Amino acid sequence: MKNKLITSIIFCVGSFFASAQTADLKLWYNRPAKAWEEALPLGNAKTGAMVFGGVVTERFQLNDNTLWSGFPNPGNNPDGKTFLPQVRKQVFAGNYDSATTLWRKMQGPYSARYLPLADLWLKFTYRDTTPAKYYRDLDLNNATATVKYTVDGITYTRETFISHPSKIMMIRITADKKASIHFITSLTSKLHFGTKTEGKDLLVLRGKAPKQVANRSSEAIQVGYDENPNGEGMNFVVYAKIVNEGGSIQQTTDQLEVKNADAVTIYLSEATSFNGFDKSPGLAGKDPVKEATANLQNAMKRSFADAEKIHVADYRSLFDRVTLDLGENTITAKLPTDERLKKFTSSPDDHGLTVLYYQFGRYLMIASTRPGSRPTNLQGIWNDAVQPPWGSNYTTNINTEMNYWLAENTNLSECHQPLFDFMKELAVNGAVTAKTNYGINEGWVTHHNSDLWAKTSPPGGYDWDPRAAPRWSAWPMAGAWFSTHLWEHYLFTGDKNFLKEEAYPLMKGAAQFMLHWLINDPESGYLITNPSTSPENTIKIKGKEYEMAMAGTMDMSIIRELFTALIKTTGVLNVDAAFREQLVKAKEKLYPFHIGRNGQLQEWFKDWDDPNDKHRHISHLFGLYPGSQLTLNNTPELAAAAKESLIERGDVSTGWSMAWKINWWARLHDGEHAYKILSTAFAFIDPTKEKAQMSGGGTYPNLFDAHPPFQIDGNFGATAGITEMLLQSHDGQISLLPALPTAWKNGFVKGIKARGNFTIDINWKDGKLSRGKIVSLLGGSCRLRTNEPVRIVEARATADAAANELQTVYGKPPYEKNTNAKLVEINNSKGYIIDFKTEKGKTYTIIPF
Repeated sequence: MKNKLITSIIFCVGSFFASAQTADLKLWYNRPAKAWEEALPLGNAKTGAMVFGGVVTERFQLNDNTLWSGFPNPGNNPDGKTFLPQVRKQVFAGNYDSATTLWRKMQGPYSARYLPLADLWLKFTYRDTTPAKYYRDLDLNNATATVKYTVDGITYTRETFISHPSKIMMIRITADKKASIHFITSLTSKLHFGTKTEGKDLLVLRGKAPKQVANRSSEAIQVGYDENPNGEGMNFVVYAKIVNEGGSIQQTTDQLEVKNADAVTIYLSEATSFNGFDKSPGLAGKDPVKEATANLQNAMKRSFADAEKIHVADYRSLFDRVTLDLGENTITAKLPTDERLKKFTSSPDDHGLTVLYYQFGRYLMIASTRPGSRPTNLQGIWNDAVQPPWGSNYTTNINTEMNYWLAENTNLSECHQPLFDFMKELAVNGAVTAKTNYGINEGWVTHHNSDLWAKTSPPGGYDWDPRAAPRWSAWPMAGAWFSTHLWEHYLFTGDKNFLKEEAYPLMKGAAQFMLHWLINDPESGYLITNPSTSPENTIKIKGKEYEMAMAGTMDMSIIRELFTALIKTTGVLNVDAAFREQLVKAKEKLYPFHIGRNGQLQEWFKDWDDPNDKHRHISHLFGLYPGSQLTLNNTPELAAAAKESLIERGDVSTGWSMAWKINWWARLHDGEHAYKILSTAFAFIDPTKEKAQMSGGGTYPNLFDAHPPFQIDGNFGATAGITEMLLQSHDGQISLLPALPTAWKNGFVKGIKARGNFTIDINWKDGKLSRGKIVSLLGGSCRLRTNEPVRIVEARATADAAANELQTVYGKPPYEKNTNAKLVEINNSKGYIIDFKTEKGKTYTIIPF
């Protein structure tokens, strides 16, 4: 068949790549991608690419994580100071609808949108366009995508990677017959652009991003550009340099044609005019040509092979830290990844797919967030739409935080840094928002959405958008939640310099805002938040729904978590005694947890929870995870109430919600339930078919999490959850295999992390610990919990070991319980506890008796 690629046929793999079929950590397929969610992601935490693997036409869809719409637009609302007292008055009076109406007058603009950069196209010339053999993969062992097929009796291979150290994307095209490579190269963009050839072998695209992209389809201007080409809007360039071995290159105005080559290497560099969160990229931007040119020139000093060695060494220095083995189904392991996914429901023993999914989450983190980069957004760094779902922005009421849950426990701690750097920008803008909107002159605040420009004001389109909902816009809690990440980073690393120089100023600023935001409830006498929401959910009272009230459980949990971390931080650093006392007194007056009439953890100020509510957000369980206030050991009644809330909400939900549930059930030491949800999340989602947004999660063929649509937080959250099933360290002890499901009968994990900067290896057989290893990178005491009695080969158990400040225990938060509430049963097994002293740099072997 000629001049037409038939992608619907089943390509024959046979023994074409027998070794690849049994490789543990490869996503592989026997046909090209038809949909974006079938393409394979590459990235270096700045440049992202989706590789489609076409035969006649290959597409590399490109992104740059600094390419967003717009420019710095704080959107602060001075009227907020006037309306806030009125909102609070209506809430105290129980007039929640009136409070909601008033809040809409306090909102600001919507965030900017994350944008696609460009597409690199390779159009090949063959006599027969149907390949006799076809294979493509993404190898997680080396972060390289490979496409291999045979047409016209010739086998062609394309290898692609994006190098973090070289700041370049490289493509290598080879064939097993000389003078047989023929293709035309072009560059296009969905934004305003122009492409031209420069010299004999360079293709250059110059583009301009819009200054405005609409949030609603009803807006008059959907995508708006500045009429002045030198005006507002990000500038960007893409360079594609072709180096041929044999044959020739011919130029047209905007394309390059390679003829009769033996092999070809393509170097691709790109850059934008982004010049900081507080500068206009159009009026005060950097020259992207300088950056792209310098990166290209530096990269071309190396061959593909040399650059690949550097790329792989850099990548593997992170990726190889953790190994997971859950056993293998030898039959399903030989199938393409999408076929394995389809069969998982009927073959839930394909534990190799679970391992692949787990390591894919770690791969995505390395590919999308590295020191010096921007933090990951709703889609990481990969996006193909000018108007992506929810703007592919930073949704800070769960999604941005979830993106970083795996950073510490899966041994990728340095990948957490972009979030901390982003917080420094938010703190600058958030201090202005606090003062302008609320008259609060200490600290900083961030609301429900942010963007490249570190927007901190409430979203909602001011008051012009009738669909703006205070149930999500009236949420000034993101700064406080982000700050708990700083404390967690310290607990995992023990880096006191980081705690002093970076973490403490940001944490203190977030707490200072909260101390002013809290007000006294005249009825109960407690300190509360007013207004307050439980993100995106509504209160159901006597058949009516309301969007806001006061003292939502999530609010109080985040504040309690932050205040506790800061109280401990001031002790560790021996600073700010007066501020510490202020926090202690405020914490004692915070509105407590409540166990409601059904034995559930109350979501709201009063017992308004609807047991039939299946909302995807279960934000009031923050204290169970990622917080550490609700634990089986220290707060069993609160843990039971959290379990009841989980039961009432059900298992199936959006992708990220199910990922959060995996972590919650793991914290309850219920490995069977956590595994049930994880297995359900492997439901195959066909991207070529319509599926409603927020209609139940699953997984796309390329293992991207399906909200649907694609959101990367579900990938990250699930990887964190699998780790929590194997290791926990949030309650003052290191728990080995706390939530191991019976399905994972035999296996091992190496290199995961526990608080205290302990690196952990665990082996198990027949569902029981068979051997463990702890590497103590800092020294200090270690408290270990196991399901069976064990001994430590290199140390003696001791009862007088001083407490390790990094293995901290939250304590017992106050709560009130409905006297008629009946609590569900929980796993109250205490296990076996052993304390021993460790020395810095030494390894300790754990052996069951």
